[in-house]
Amino acid sequence: MRHRRAGRLRDAGQTVPLFVILAAVVLIVLLGLTRLTGALSDRARARTAADAAALAGARDGEDIAARVAEDNHARLETYVVVGREVEVTVRVGDERATARVRTGW
Repeated sequence: MRHRRAGRLRDAGQTVPLFVILAAVVLIVLLGLTRLTGALSDRARARTAADAAALAGARDGEDIAARVAEDNHARLETYVVVGREVEVTVRVGDERATARVRTGW
């Protein structure tokens, strides 16, 4: 019986390191998911801001496009008019989006 008891005492200390490793892995995964969801959110907001800024820019010009981008928490990076097309590029965080509108009026 002594042998069995001694084996249990040696195994008892192995739970703590395994728990620490598991907790570290879970923390790393959660941090990665948080960063990923933030990037996806910025990308979606950038697309929305680019669409809205392009529409506003096609109708009312670059100043309004910049204001609409800012209202959507984005920064207007480029505003280009070529013929009847307006193309804008906006940035939200690290994400960039471009939208193009063809004026039909």
